[in-house]
This record gives sequence, structure tokens and C-alpha cells, in this order.
Amino acid sequence: MAEISASDVKSLREKTGAGILDCKKALTETGGDFEKAVKLLREKGLAAIEKRSGRATNEGKVFIKIKDDGSKAVLVELASETDFVARNPDFIALGGAIASKALEKGYAEPNDELNGMVTELATKIRENMSLKRIKTLEAGPNEFLTSYIHGDGAIGVVVKVTSDKSGIFKQDDAAGFAFTLALHIAAYNPMVLDREKVDAAWLKEQEEIFRKQMEQDEKMKGKPADALDKILKGKVNKFLKDICLLDQGYVKDEKITVTQAIADIGKQLGAKISVTDYVYFNVGA
Repeated sequence: MAEISASDVKSLREKTGAGILDCKKALTETGGDFEKAVKLLREKGLAAIEKRSGRATNEGKVFIKIKDDGSKAVLVELASETDFVARNPDFIALGGAIASKALEKGYAEPNDELNGMVTELATKIRENMSLKRIKTLEAGPNEFLTSYIHGDGAIGVVVKVTSDKSGIFKQDDAAGFAFTLALHIAAYNPMVLDREKVDAAWLKEQEEIFRKQMEQDEKMKGKPADALDKILKGKVNKFLKDICLLDQGYVKDEKITVTQAIADIGKQLGAKISVTDYVYFNVGA
């Protein structure tokens, strides 16, 4: 049997992340064959991962990659059991690699190749991980994609804006405004872009909830029907302002709406600017 050297154990530990005793045992069992020892440890690690697969993965980070030509963006949510692992350099590198791979190959959802990358690191770190979701946004002529990641990566946003003036987003003011919109979305988490995107049946349900709340409010008793209708309409309108991006108070000046802020920057740049789409990821949500 080949002699198991300390350097072999060290090399195996560095490659697999397994403990010293586990590495020595694997090399012994495989007669000192390094690659077989790697395979054996990974097989054992996979078994451990399967045992841990039921544990919740509520921590993690959002990763974003945008093509150099700005034509496409990918958002990835990579989850872990603990915040400690989410800050691990290998975990962060994996998230970036997955986003790059998805962008390169056009993946729009998790698949065997990407999940395999996750499993390999999970085996090494010995903590349950999962590739929660992937979302892509594409941009055409006169459209611009920009992103914002909040703090330690708990929230990530990509926003798509468009203009009737070619090349406008090469200007710092235009690109900066688009970035601020992404920051706004991260801060206010709008449910939809505008009122047209709100599902009518769902909105009707919310209206009924408001109506029942009013019926139980002592202050509302005795008010005439037309007054109650106006109050209800006001509640629904306020609700829509809260959930619709274009109706929200702008992050840099809440006295004006996002719609007004867009109109103002368009006037400043001599172009018509509009927001056409966005994606918001919040880890664990």
C-alpha cells in the first residue's frame, strides 16, 4: 500500500474542504489514489448533503450580470442555511459564476448543470444550498438595463428604461437616473409597474377587504352612502399609489411621483424617457 504523506492529505483537504482525518481515511481506503479519494469524499459529502437537504435555506445573496453590450441581464438567487456561508468567498464566487454561465448559455431557470455547481460547493462546505431562481431581462434598440444590489446582496434589482432618442443612456445624467430608479425599486419594492398591470379580480378583493374594515369601524357608522363610497375610493387610490412604481413618491423627492421624475429628466435631456420593465429579488421572499 502506498504511503500516505502529510502533503497528500493537505492537497486533498484543499481540493475538497474535507477534514484532515477524513482525507487521510479516504486516501487509505483508495490506496493513495488521489482522484479516487476525491471521488470517495464527494460521494460521502453528497450523502451528507442529502441528509441536510430538508434544512431551510433562508439566507443567501442575489447576483446580477449584464452583457457587455447591455442587451441582456440575469438575476440569480443563491441560498444557504446560514449568513456565515453566504459571506464565504467561495459562495460569492459560485453565485457570480452561475450568473455568468446563465448569461452565456441563455439559461432562464435552474437546470442540472447549474445545480451541479451548487452541489459541488455544498459538498465541500457541508451546508445545504440551493439555486432558488433565475430571471432574465432583454433590451432592444434605445433600451437600457441597469442594476442595483443593496448592501450585502439581500436585495437585487434590474430595471429597463427606454427612450425615443438614440444613445441617450450613454450620457451620465440618463444612466444615473436609471440607476436611481433601480435603487428606488430596491427601497420601495413596488408590486407592479403601473395600474394597468394590476389584476382586476385581485384589486376587487382588496376593495372588499377595505369595505369590511370600514363596516367594522365605529367612526364610519352613520355616514351617508355617497360619503362612504368616496372614502372607499380614496383608500383604494392610496393603496394603488403604494404598490405601483409609477405612482410612488420618488426616492429622491417624495413630493413628486416617479412618473413626474421621469418627465423631469426627459425634459432635461430633450428626450422621452419611460420605464418598461423591472425585476426585484429579495433573498428568501
